[in-house]
Amino acid sequence: MKAIIENKNIVLGVSGGIAAYKSVELLRLMVKRGANVRVIMTKNARWFVGPLTFKALSGQPVCTDLFENGEDASIRHIDWAGEADAVVIAPATANIIGKLANGVADDALSTFILAVTCPMILCPSMNSQMYESKAVQRNIERLKADGHFVIDPDSGQLACGTTGPGRLPEPEDILDRLIYYLSPKDLKGKRLLVTAGPTRESIDPVRFISNPSSGKMGFAVAKAAEKRGGDVTLITGPTNLADLNNVKMLKVNTAQGMAEAVFSHMEHADIIIKVAAVSDYRPKEQTEQKIKKDNISELVVFLEENPDILKELGRRKKNQILVGFAAETENLEKHSQKKLTEKNLDLIVGNIVGRPSSGFDAETNKATLFYKDGTTEPLPTMEKDDLAHVLLDRILQL
Repeated sequence: MKAIIENKNIVLGVSGGIAAYKSVELLRLMVKRGANVRVIMTKNARWFVGPLTFKALSGQPVCTDLFENGEDASIRHIDWAGEADAVVIAPATANIIGKLANGVADDALSTFILAVTCPMILCPSMNSQMYESKAVQRNIERLKADGHFVIDPDSGQLACGTTGPGRLPEPEDILDRLIYYLSPKDLKGKRLLVTAGPTRESIDPVRFISNPSSGKMGFAVAKAAEKRGGDVTLITGPTNLADLNNVKMLKVNTAQGMAEAVFSHMEHADIIIKVAAVSDYRPKEQTEQKIKKDNISELVVFLEENPDILKELGRRKKNQILVGFAAETENLEKHSQKKLTEKNLDLIVGNIVGRPSSGFDAETNKATLFYKDGTTEPLPTMEKDDLAHVLLDRILQL
């Protein structure tokens, strides 16, 4: 969600751990999203990554010492603390965690941290035994109690050769949590049910009927709702997308499987957003063995209709917001309005598929919102993450 950190003043603190190389990519990602990033390094961090790398990527001077020379040498740790919208310490070593937990200020980064009043996110990274030690765990709990956010480290093989917790999370995951902590929580207390992806209807054990849906739009809606404080359940067909943070995920294959999952969870939802591209038909018969083409020049497959999940949701809904999607190839307004009325929707998102900037598997989408009162709202082409937030904004207005 670009708008959340765009033009925000973010301070990236880098302490002396081998994972400091990941901080370079984290900085690049934040700058790419439009953030104004400043970097403060400990002296030990410079053994792993040079200040010049961070300066080149951020376009700003890097602070490494309390007492610096130069024309822009000021009391940076105080100036930057007052201007920061958020602070990320990655990696956060046992040393910097201990200093922060106990109010020690003996270098540029630790002194800066004590002056910070904005949200601060710490990303512990260290040897597994160090991370699990009573002292470090006590310090982490103290930091949480003080109101700081701590992202748990990943588990795996570490640079020291041990295996266990202590790996710095991937930069994309740290950025995801930064955006979460900065996002408004206007969906707090709301339960959302979102569907995503395609369904697959088997012909035989190795063949099926499906469609090109990637699931990206549905995942974007679920991800955006989670960031805004919603209690999100995502029911998804087969996709290649990674599981989402703090989202209850149910994975199905067929339209009937999706119908069962949706209907069993709909009563608990305040908002239902059906993004999935569900197969309208399924083979009437599925063979137990692979169909061989021996002596067969033509193959006829008889189809029968799948349950219309969206229509049934419209029939069953009670004081719930129901949103559908219409992927069309022509007559967008006519088909979308018809679907809106026939399926008792509050809002439908229509788009023309088959274009490079819109539809299945694209990173962007160009949609038009059709409302129950007859009004329409054409939207410009935008990234699917951004469209997800626009959609949630409109749902909240409903």
